[in-house]
Amino acid sequence: MVLIKGARKFAFEKIVQKMQQKAHGTILEINLDALVHNLNFFRSQIKPKTKIMVMVKAFAYGSGSAEVANLLQFHRVDYLAVAYTDEGVELRKNGIKLPIMVMNPSIESFELLLEYDLEPEIYSFNLLNNFIDFLNNSNLPENLTSEKNQKKINTTKIHLKLDTGMKRLGFEENDLENLTAILLQNQKNIIIASIMSHLAGADEAEHNDFSQNQITIFERFSAEISKKIGYNPIKHIANSPTIVRFPKAQFDMIRLGIGLYGVEMSGIAQQQLMPISRLKTVISQIKTVQKNETVGYSRKGKMLTDGKIATIAIGYADGFSRRFSNGVGEVSINGTLCKVIGNVCMDMTMIDISHLENVQEGDEVIVFDEKLTISVLAQKINTIPYEILTSISERVKRVFFTE
Repeated sequence: MVLIKGARKFAFEKIVQKMQQKAHGTILEINLDALVHNLNFFRSQIKPKTKIMVMVKAFAYGSGSAEVANLLQFHRVDYLAVAYTDEGVELRKNGIKLPIMVMNPSIESFELLLEYDLEPEIYSFNLLNNFIDFLNNSNLPENLTSEKNQKKINTTKIHLKLDTGMKRLGFEENDLENLTAILLQNQKNIIIASIMSHLAGADEAEHNDFSQNQITIFERFSAEISKKIGYNPIKHIANSPTIVRFPKAQFDMIRLGIGLYGVEMSGIAQQQLMPISRLKTVISQIKTVQKNETVGYSRKGKMLTDGKIATIAIGYADGFSRRFSNGVGEVSINGTLCKVIGNVCMDMTMIDISHLENVQEGDEVIVFDEKLTISVLAQKINTIPYEILTSISERVKRVFFTE
């Protein structure tokens, strides 16, 4: 990180421009104060001793995993979670010391798990047996045979995933006897850090009975495992909407995901959260177009009257979905909405600005912010805010700010 400061007359921004790694005209701004506000809101909803695990998978939902993880580490969350081992490795390389759970580890990544002190989620007998075989294998690579790493092997933490109704990943109740037998046989080098499950419909009231049944199964199943192994691992089933809608399901830890990033999927507590991000781009060119002329690929856009269009520097390769084509999507210029005309291109999009005055090339264009929200964009293309956030390409420059 380089701090460049001085009197405005020295035009130091020229130095900044030379040093920037990414010069893309499209920028995702991340408000770190808003992120902390959201974290503190969810902290206020849980018991003082309840731990917090935060999801920073998928590039922290598109927000920048290393930067967000560093902030969470500063604010003393208890755990981070990533989807894949390489995400955890990247966090370690960026100075993250917090415990990190890897939700979908592969057999090929076991060496990296140990080397970087990452904790795998174990959800099947195949994965469990392969991991045990790996730990018991005397032919480990040289980088894992040191005294330090041998200690890691002898005290490896895992997280048991239980399937209570999601039908995605996890052990089921009829696996109890076989599962606990294997765990007891390998207690010398495996520690169960936590037992977890996932609710399938926690954000929707129509699934309340199903969610409550999942919670009941989890409570019973996890208690049986704890009794069999002789100690009580951390237990957790609550995701962001569960924290708000099922406060009694906090158990020992909650898993905070989309809520941290400013979206409360059940809608109950949306007013208490702050949007953390703003995606903006610029106008690359303005054209005058005649009535009945077509715009863009496959000539899908057609001008119904004489007017003006602007080409903006964002496309589906940046995360602005092609489903926003042909009037479905809108962006904001100086507070006025402008519809997409024609098909969204890979790197560019055309919008109709016929109704605007005093618009120039280089002007700022808002794709989403606190007014034109991510949720509104998601509704337009029949998806969820998760997809909008996580689709934002890494080639889009992230700018982090705090007041």
